[in-house]
Amino acid sequence: MSEDLQPTVDPTKMGVGRSIAVLTSGGDAQGMNAAVRATVRVGIYTGAKVYFVHEGYQGLVDGGENICLATWESVSMMLQLGGTVIGSARCKDFRTRDGRMKAACNLVKLGITNLCVIGGDGSLTGANEFRTEWSGLLVDLVRAGKITEEEAKKSSHLNIVGMVGSIDNDFCGTDMTIGTDSALHRIIEVVDAITTTAQSHQRTFILEVMGRHCGYLALVTALACGADWVFIPEMPPDDGWEDHLCRRLSDQRARGSRLNVIIVAEGAMCKDGKPITSDQIKKLVTDRLGFDTRTTVLGHVQRGGTPSAFDRILGSRMGVEAVMALLEATPDTPACVVTLSGNQAVRLPLMECVQVTKEVTAAMAQGRFDDAIKLRGKSFENNWNTYKLLAHINPPDTKSNINVAIMNIGAPCAGMNAAVRAAVRMGIIQGHSMLAVHEGFDGLAQGQIEPIIWTSVSGWTGKGGSMLGTKRTLPGKRLEEISQNIAKFNIHALVIIGGFEAYVGGLELVQAREKYEEMCIPIVVIPATVSNNVPGSDFSIGADTALNTITSTCDRIKQSAAGTKRRVFIVETMGGYCGYLATMAGLAAGADAAYIFEEKFDIKDLEANVQHMVEKMKTTVKRGLVLRNESCNSNYTTDFIFNLYSEEGKGIFDCRKNVLGHMQQGGTPTPFDRNFGTKMGAKAVLWLTDKLKECYRHGRIFANTADSACVLGMRKRALTFQPLAELKEDTDFERRIPKIQWWLKIRPIMKILAKYDIKLDTSEHADLEHVIKKSSFLGK
Repeated sequence: MSEDLQPTVDPTKMGVGRSIAVLTSGGDAQGMNAAVRATVRVGIYTGAKVYFVHEGYQGLVDGGENICLATWESVSMMLQLGGTVIGSARCKDFRTRDGRMKAACNLVKLGITNLCVIGGDGSLTGANEFRTEWSGLLVDLVRAGKITEEEAKKSSHLNIVGMVGSIDNDFCGTDMTIGTDSALHRIIEVVDAITTTAQSHQRTFILEVMGRHCGYLALVTALACGADWVFIPEMPPDDGWEDHLCRRLSDQRARGSRLNVIIVAEGAMCKDGKPITSDQIKKLVTDRLGFDTRTTVLGHVQRGGTPSAFDRILGSRMGVEAVMALLEATPDTPACVVTLSGNQAVRLPLMECVQVTKEVTAAMAQGRFDDAIKLRGKSFENNWNTYKLLAHINPPDTKSNINVAIMNIGAPCAGMNAAVRAAVRMGIIQGHSMLAVHEGFDGLAQGQIEPIIWTSVSGWTGKGGSMLGTKRTLPGKRLEEISQNIAKFNIHALVIIGGFEAYVGGLELVQAREKYEEMCIPIVVIPATVSNNVPGSDFSIGADTALNTITSTCDRIKQSAAGTKRRVFIVETMGGYCGYLATMAGLAAGADAAYIFEEKFDIKDLEANVQHMVEKMKTTVKRGLVLRNESCNSNYTTDFIFNLYSEEGKGIFDCRKNVLGHMQQGGTPTPFDRNFGTKMGAKAVLWLTDKLKECYRHGRIFANTADSACVLGMRKRALTFQPLAELKEDTDFERRIPKIQWWLKIRPIMKILAKYDIKLDTSEHADLEHVIKKSSFLGK
């Protein structure tokens, strides 16, 4: 959107007189419904008419009842459903010009000139072809007398925006496609279940996952479960892989491992292009090693089930962005696709993305496998490199004589152990000796420190909580003992994994450097807390798992309300003063309101919310969900809000309240937290290794500069290291939150989707970027 237009555009009037059609096409993916729901509701919010196209392109061609007007209520209770409610079909008719002509005629008759397509690269390419031919199709329709000159004039141009729905994550230009995260949830549930039975019987399990042309699901699964081997189409194994695989499996057993896990993408192949099948691998392992081996082909289980919180939020954010892109498009704007880069919604030219996606297939066909991995994007390449490093022990011949200590601080959260495992293994690969500090800073002061080796952390990625033990105590009062133990155990570097206490504790160690020389060692803090309140990072390990726990609980609560009708639930979430969980769960579960500390509210706001709920009960959607962050307001407590809604809703609705409590800190980590923890742990130790070389002077380590103690955080599109001291200015220490939080910009979306009449800030919307320019994308 150009800057000069900014002040004059009222988002609630942008769509007046316009019509938008939304369709899902190709293979279904969890989260498509969230995208459809957001497209419909934001379309209606802008004043546009929105139409469902049932059964994908087939419905577009057949017309009639397949294209029908959507209402606000028609997309209610869709968020938690897998698949696509409006149906999807493979369509041969649309591939012919006659078919596309029928489709154009159906759209013109309804005055629809904006099309939102949710599907894979085939579906999006079809949409672009349709747009390119549009004016020619209209000429033919006028000539055939199917439409009038006047109708053709009114619909002279077709705008198209795509959203990528595909569980394979096989579309170049986006970090994640809608459905990928949910598919990983299904796979990891199976992997966790299989590991327990495999350990009981000392078995080897071969798991085949989807991905005919893309190994993303297989690769991330292997990374998230620490698999012994992974077969992906982008990187076929070297010749003689059979011997290598058998050697690796035998080594693992010799080290005391009771199971082996091998992950195979369905499109796995040798360098000569011949397929590698699960049965082939099973025969190899059974014949050569005599191991008890089982094969599990996951199949369509991966497409099914409820969408994860990530996919619901991704679908919702993309839906909003897609409507804005359609309404801002001009005849000169190329068809675009809404994608995700880091945590940013980005618009990219559709055909550029399709082109690069095709180049991957071409590179694989020509045997240029390194190029194929690079073209898949930075995220894929990072996953591949991290997996290769951590999959199997390969320490250097010479030791570095460096001791790196690892500790957990603050409340436990899911994913901490994945970060510890990755840090330990990466350290061993670098030639360091790794030390485990138990019970946080107390353990460091009391000398609860012991060596931790490669096999000590086997199987840790899937374990919740903190295996090292963790406490909230800060180091300030025990600096003397801590400095003595740093000297006694000869600790040269420190990895602190935890929440806000980890940041403050790290800061206290840095401030103590003036008095205690022992503290002059490189320190890295990895944010791990359900609250997502650590300065220097947009995300922290553990927040995704907590978010999914809250979301699935809210689903169940809403389901119970669907039966009783006219019921409002007040749900209290964790997070301290940080409203991240309440806001994101509100978006993922379809809440009517989410009260947080960062967005002040008074009795007038509460009154307006209650009135909004009263109005809602007059519609067909007779249930309500209100989230409240535990520390959003000391006077407007959960009980107060519950009592207020109960009193004001008398005779109209009744209320129930739920305080979710510590279930939000427990559970097995989600695929995102396992993967994120693994990448953070590995990257932290690589950074420490470089810092140690910088700080080595006169035969010893001496680190006293600000940049030798950093927080490793995800910022917009990259993992970055930021000095602890520099982040002080950005931190509200009293409330234990960063002063600026990116997710606050998403809150208006939640309110608009809950039918509040507020202004959406369109100034932040993504402008069209280019794939070729994006160095982060091509990994140059």
